[in-house]
Amino acid sequence: MNTGSWSASVLRLLPLAALLASAAPVTTTDPAALSQMVRTLASPEFEGRGPGTPGEERTVTWLVERFTSLGLEPGGEKGSFIQRVPMVHTRITDGAMAFGNDAADQFKSVSVTTVRPQPKVAIDAPMVFVGYGVHAPEAGWDDFKDVDLKGKVAVFLINDPDFEAQPGDAAAGKFGGRRMTYYGRWTYKFEEAARRGAVAALIVHDSAGVGYGWSTVIANNGEYYDIVRGPEDRNLALQGWIEHDVADGLFARAGLDLARLRIAARQADFRPVELKGIPFRADLSVKVDRIESRNVIAKLTGSKYPQETVMFGAHWDAYGKAADGTIRPGANDDALGSAGVIDLARQFKAGKRPERTLVFALWTGEERGLLGSEYYGAHPLYPLETTAANLTLDILNTGGLSRNVVLVGNGNSSLDAMLADAAKTQGRVVTPETFSEKGLFFRADHFSVARRGVPSLLIMQLGGAPDLVEGGLPAGQRWLDGYMKCYHQACDAWDAGWNFAAAAQDVDLFHAMGSRIANSRDWPAWRRGFEFEKIREESAARRR
Repeated sequence: MNTGSWSASVLRLLPLAALLASAAPVTTTDPAALSQMVRTLASPEFEGRGPGTPGEERTVTWLVERFTSLGLEPGGEKGSFIQRVPMVHTRITDGAMAFGNDAADQFKSVSVTTVRPQPKVAIDAPMVFVGYGVHAPEAGWDDFKDVDLKGKVAVFLINDPDFEAQPGDAAAGKFGGRRMTYYGRWTYKFEEAARRGAVAALIVHDSAGVGYGWSTVIANNGEYYDIVRGPEDRNLALQGWIEHDVADGLFARAGLDLARLRIAARQADFRPVELKGIPFRADLSVKVDRIESRNVIAKLTGSKYPQETVMFGAHWDAYGKAADGTIRPGANDDALGSAGVIDLARQFKAGKRPERTLVFALWTGEERGLLGSEYYGAHPLYPLETTAANLTLDILNTGGLSRNVVLVGNGNSSLDAMLADAAKTQGRVVTPETFSEKGLFFRADHFSVARRGVPSLLIMQLGGAPDLVEGGLPAGQRWLDGYMKCYHQACDAWDAGWNFAAAAQDVDLFHAMGSRIANSRDWPAWRRGFEFEKIREESAARRR
């Protein structure tokens, strides 16, 4: 990659190498250092850090230079700091869809994408309503009842069967109540439909159940990114969403009452129902591009147990530069998390070498569906069975010092207690996320290794308002409300008025936790009954 004039100009603007390699290493995170790193990564020169763009070239080179200047070891492939991530980018360009004989308008009544790298999608298949589409033997729940979905279009409800359950419903309490489990995520539903041979899958959109409105659904503009998968992986020809009111009318045309079926889907004896006489038809053209993106990975080899690892992670990517020139720079999401991982690397390198190996991972493609971390999960460079924990930073508080740290996924693992211990030393308390029904635990990069068994912990301020030292929860809520207006928008940009003190505290929490795990024989564990506990238990013999 060419690192010529652009690199020199950025470093003249912000001399971070000198800042990070100062002669007097500190043991805590410097808010000013975080601010400067975020300012660089979110600058126009990086063009929104889109995978497969000139912005990626600049970003990856800059990150490698940071790790190199700190004296970190290459942690990627073939003695480099890089793990290559092959991706496929698809975009539906034109064509037509219909429910029976009535046109289905892209972005108005439906929003679909394809993950298949093929130039055409042609479907003419019956639709089958499968309720919440959950197959959970451990909970005694099966929405499918062995109904054959091969060649059909599966239609789902979003979230878990007990999301709207009432007393007396069989689903009540089966899946955590309002708190979303992985069964409630749209990704699970699409995966399950593909496993069962469906040709397509559509989810009825409900803002409360998914956590965002129709405008967010259609923001993909018919585009989809995925990692390159093997022939053994089953992909749907189409996947997407049906607008809420459109779905009500569609079911009525088939002689069905969707409101009643919602209630029926909360019962254990629910059986799939075909929307008779209303097939789904699609004849669409698709533009397919292949991209090679990169994860950036550094390491610090352990002194006693180098084969065991503790991983710190964040994602370097944002949304890139749009055709009209608009840049969504992702300053907080997640340039700030990336800066935190870099500073963790600095602190650990400046201190006594840990007993276990530390891995510092900056992922690509998070905004496209956790793709960089998912590729790592499928092709790990360090065995997941002996990865003691993953600690991920994604969107931190820039409103000022806080009395609390919001934990997304509270109660999932023994890492919670470690976080509480570390927070106590800062005079802070841990508070559980406010919006557990949104499934934030399944929407960040740690999930790619968590689903494969690695106990993981996420700090993400979207989980709830910070209790600010100055102004308390009302001030924290105002900060969060203000940030949410810029979430995934062009205004998520570095601001000289941001206060990085609380973000620095959160980075210090991970330094304390990482030190504790890396210098012990402890193996953090999932709580009993958690979705990924059994996966972890299957590899217990590797951890002795």
